[in-house]
Amino acid sequence: MGDDEGGLSARDLVPAAGGEWHGLLFDNQAVGLPPALTWTFRIPFEPVGGDPAALDVEWVPLEASGWRAMAGLSAVSGSFAEPAEASVHHHGHHRYDRVSVAVAEQDGPRIRVSVTVAGDLDALGPAEITVEAWLTFAGIRVQLGDTASAEAALQRLAAFTDQSGLAEHAGAPGVAFHFVAVA
Repeated sequence: MGDDEGGLSARDLVPAAGGEWHGLLFDNQAVGLPPALTWTFRIPFEPVGGDPAALDVEWVPLEASGWRAMAGLSAVSGSFAEPAEASVHHHGHHRYDRVSVAVAEQDGPRIRVSVTVAGDLDALGPAEITVEAWLTFAGIRVQLGDTASAEAALQRLAAFTDQSGLAEHAGAPGVAFHFVAVA
């Protein structure tokens, strides 16, 4: 699974409870980046040497018909930020070059993912890490340059995925509109 030149071994990174996944509908009009819906998966690890650690996999382009239809989807990214970004957070931000994500199953707002990251760009230690974890849905954020209301954001989201079962999380911090699962 990897060496420990950077001080950690893959065996040190044991998935813990409390992981989350969410969507982001985002554009950047200043650089001509069109709107795209991507997904983020955050897998916390048990503390390593008493310190927190986690794996974040961001910007994953899974073409889901809806947030309730993730089972069976998968994506591979052959190099960092092309398109996915994977990082282990432990005493800093350690990037990994390659990513493979598969959603093995779904139970309501929870999904079980299998993630492999490889190509330790920042000398964390493990050359490759493979983890499996259950993650809880944390909603979908809509951050579009020309969207000024939650209603407009939800309408824009409908062009990318089924937004049924979502409601605005009023007062959510940040510049994005945040929609969460209706209980």
